[in-house]
Amino acid sequence: MQISMTVNGEEITREAEPRVLLVHFIRDVLRLTGTHWGCDTSNCGTCVVLMDGQPVKSCTVLAAMADGHAITTVEGLATGATLDPVQQGFMEEHGLQCGFCTPGMMLTARALLDNNPHPDDDQIREAISGQMCRCTGYATIVRSVRWAADHPTTVQSAEEEVTA
Repeated sequence: MQISMTVNGEEITREAEPRVLLVHFIRDVLRLTGTHWGCDTSNCGTCVVLMDGQPVKSCTVLAAMADGHAITTVEGLATGATLDPVQQGFMEEHGLQCGFCTPGMMLTARALLDNNPHPDDDQIREAISGQMCRCTGYATIVRSVRWAADHPTTVQSAEEEVTA
């Protein structure tokens, strides 16, 4: 079947099996491998993407269900070489270790900040409560989201980071 959607601001139309999950469509068809595939049971949250600005676990959504919707993956957070404040916050506050949960955490954080630009730490913890991180203990993730909330427009381009 043919499906159309907007992915990271780009209109796409592709063929997909009716039963293919969105996570596999994103990774295997679109070759956007920043979206990770973890537990396959919707428990870990590593596969979170934004559908129409809302976090969804892409291992529980059929690609056909995304037809006509806007999907944002971690690759769509940056604007050119300019990092999203959430990405910058994860860098500044060391919000990752192995990095496996990071794309989903970042997208969840972006949705939170889009809906609540000034969350307190409890609201941040509640927002990320559907996602598992086995490495950080969450404190650095909460600090990373807090940094992004406190610096909504202060970002460093990826090119500046390399040369700094």
